[in-house]
Amino acid sequence: MSTVGGELLGRPGTQVNLGGGAPVLPKDLTARSWIVADAESGDILAAHNAHWRLPPASTLKMLFADTVLPKFPRSETHKVLPSDLAGMGAGSSLVGIKEGESYTVHDLWLGVFLRSGNDAVHVLSAMNHGVGQTVRDMQAHAEELQALDTHVVSPDGYDEPGQVSSAYDLTLFARSGLQKKDFREYCSTVRTSFPGETTKKKGKTTRGSFEIQNTNRLLAGDFDVTPYRGIAGVKNGNTTNAGATFTGVAERNGRVLLVTVMNPEKKEHNEVYRETARLFDWGFGAAGKVRPVGELVAPKGAGTGGQAGGTGTSEGKGTGGGTGKAVAAPVKGGGSSGIGVALAVSGGVLLLLAAGVFLVNRRWPLPDLVRRRTRP
Repeated sequence: MSTVGGELLGRPGTQVNLGGGAPVLPKDLTARSWIVADAESGDILAAHNAHWRLPPASTLKMLFADTVLPKFPRSETHKVLPSDLAGMGAGSSLVGIKEGESYTVHDLWLGVFLRSGNDAVHVLSAMNHGVGQTVRDMQAHAEELQALDTHVVSPDGYDEPGQVSSAYDLTLFARSGLQKKDFREYCSTVRTSFPGETTKKKGKTTRGSFEIQNTNRLLAGDFDVTPYRGIAGVKNGNTTNAGATFTGVAERNGRVLLVTVMNPEKKEHNEVYRETARLFDWGFGAAGKVRPVGELVAPKGAGTGGQAGGTGTSEGKGTGGGTGKAVAAPVKGGGSSGIGVALAVSGGVLLLLAAGVFLVNRRWPLPDLVRRRTRP
């Protein structure tokens, strides 16, 4: 395996350096690969086969979003052509885009993040000069981020021969994407309305809408999973070859952690979220009590005076200050209501939506990430 981020990360199996008072790792982890990292410092607290190359499923959409999101203002409208939806894999997850209908870029990204819609990915790829160009752009961006385990074949993460990534690389994608205001909004949205079909009746044209909910069960919950306290995204995936995959970001007591889990062997319903939650719990308990086993490296261009992340932000493309209907996960049992995103940045001025700014790390800032106290 690769040693990007540290020599220990190139070793097979679990890597952790427990210090005094540190909790032991959960004993019921079955994922083939996982990683727990501090989102701000980049320290990797523990990892298991961090650079093992595995099918990523729809977690690869984080790289797609980090690559393509800055290219189009959220207010831009696109009328869907039949060719835009060509080439999607059988059984693809869909948000329900219809040929001949028009959608804003904002609508399309909500479809990507909430419903993991491959149809939304293909429409945005068509706007970006096609799937082939988008794949090339994603591969180039992965290399810029030093995500060298990743080979992109399809922008939506659908199973394709040779398409692989790693827990390490997926964590890099999430960390880079979270530098972008719009990325943070979309990945933290629990539910919203999505445009439906246009109908004509008695000479009157109307267009309805329908509700979509985020398929990230640590954010939206499920009958057997409650929303994780402090969760704010990022992206889940599930395909035949990849199994279940997930990268999440959560905050507790001023510390922001990233956890990636790939393909638990235990095939219980929502197992990927249970193992992620256990790793979050361990990470928050172990922070400051373990010696890092590696680090999340910065992009190649991060030291050249450019913006952290190496790709700019969607704000720079005239996306405006609209907030859509993003909401943070509710909290049960008291305590912090978790984190959301700063959705009201205008003219470079940070508008705090609630109780204060997170720590800003000088090595790797997570700009204007704030707590919000809202409920879906």
